[in-house]
Amino acid sequence: MSGNREQPRLELSDVTIRFGGICALNDISLEVLPKQVVGIIGPNGAGKTTTFNVITGAYRPSQGEVRLDGKAVTAKPSHLIARAGISRTFQNIRLFGEMTVWEHLLVAQPHNEFPLRRLLPTRWANPQALRRAQEVLEFLKLEDVKDRAARSLPYGLQRRVEMARAVTARPKLLLLDEPVAGMNHDEADEIRHLMLKLRDSGLSILLIEHDMTFVMHLCDYLYVLDFGVMIAHGRPDEIRTNPTVLDAYLGHAT
Repeated sequence: MSGNREQPRLELSDVTIRFGGICALNDISLEVLPKQVVGIIGPNGAGKTTTFNVITGAYRPSQGEVRLDGKAVTAKPSHLIARAGISRTFQNIRLFGEMTVWEHLLVAQPHNEFPLRRLLPTRWANPQALRRAQEVLEFLKLEDVKDRAARSLPYGLQRRVEMARAVTARPKLLLLDEPVAGMNHDEADEIRHLMLKLRDSGLSILLIEHDMTFVMHLCDYLYVLDFGVMIAHGRPDEIRTNPTVLDAYLGHAT
């Protein structure tokens, strides 16, 4: 690596993963720089969520390496990868339905040593946890629903709560799996602006998304997967006109 080149926040080098006779990812390399929003796009079954699962330790690659800030985290236990600075959301929302938004942010505190049963009442949370939860509430504009149970919130707000929970842990890298799925244009545009604020605050973001308008107006760089193979990568303007990507995913009307 060149001495004057910025060290990537995240690097995947030659990652391959096989499930029996199926090659889910084949020799995948990508990187995310500090304060950069990077997208992974491609058709269903292309290997996008599998890539996230490799990064977060849910899957162990058959070969290759994952590095965070230059340090290998390949196949470490998920809780140690989270502690190292990687947080994620999921394609299917995974909130605790009866817990309030505020309680979700307390549970997400990275260094809170209280048992879960004692953590939920705010009187048990430490001052740092309370301050961090309030910061995230304000940053992601969730103050008005702070005391509402997650299950009572509209879909778009549930998505935002899941993002808030991930951000509360102060990650270096945030992985977002289809963050605007099911949202209308205005809701997606608001999430886009919030993600740009997160990026500008110093966070690196890697996302999976099928909404190409959202992706093209947000991401600094894109990687395109198809059947577990990297078929293209580049800036959004390059990907938009790439013939291979048009044939495999975007279509020629894009």
